[in-house]
Amino acid sequence: MNPNRRTFVVTAWAAGLAASVPCPALASSRRALRQMTDGPFYPPVRWRAQWSDWDADLTRVTQGSETLVARGEHLGLALAVLDTDGRLVDGAEVEIWQCDSLQHYRHPDVAREAADRSVRFDPGFQGFGAAKSDARGELSFRTLKPVPYPGRTPHIHVKLRHASFGEWTSQLFIAGDAGNARDFLWRNVPVADRAALEMKLARAPAASAGATPALAWMTRHELVVPA
Repeated sequence: MNPNRRTFVVTAWAAGLAASVPCPALASSRRALRQMTDGPFYPPVRWRAQWSDWDADLTRVTQGSETLVARGEHLGLALAVLDTDGRLVDGAEVEIWQCDSLQHYRHPDVAREAADRSVRFDPGFQGFGAAKSDARGELSFRTLKPVPYPGRTPHIHVKLRHASFGEWTSQLFIAGDAGNARDFLWRNVPVADRAALEMKLARAPAASAGATPALAWMTRHELVVPA
């Protein structure tokens, strides 16, 4: 796909997603996302620098003239960055990363092929993406509904950076997922802090975002950082 065309498609999709997912009312006080480590699969900056395709659409990977599409259920992830006093944060850098539908991360320590020479990870899934919040503190990603892998419940890693709060790293979980209760990280999160980490997924309209394949799920979530 022509890079300019892809930029147009992603921008149009993000605008459609923002318009179709209601914005939660701002409260005067919120709990910040609980701080967590990067984990073992945060892709190193030097490794990412070798490949430029790390945009907000994680479900498409361009290889030459070919565009590969990720397997799995596509998720429209609309986010708003705000602080614990309810003030929106513009210009915040937001990164997300997660495993693909085959339960593998895109990371230099993950082999491209399994022992039987079959594909180990989905070549159509970026695995990592980055975006920046706009003047309203909002941004959007197109990614996958996260899946579990051995030892972990479905989750999406998130890292935020801004001059006002520095760097903040956490994880987003699917609200009500049965695997949460068995996940060691989720169990260590105080009950009062869990709502800030829970994504409430809803089925997407059949024609959402005008892309192929259509989105299967949509959510809008607040990323709350220290004031």
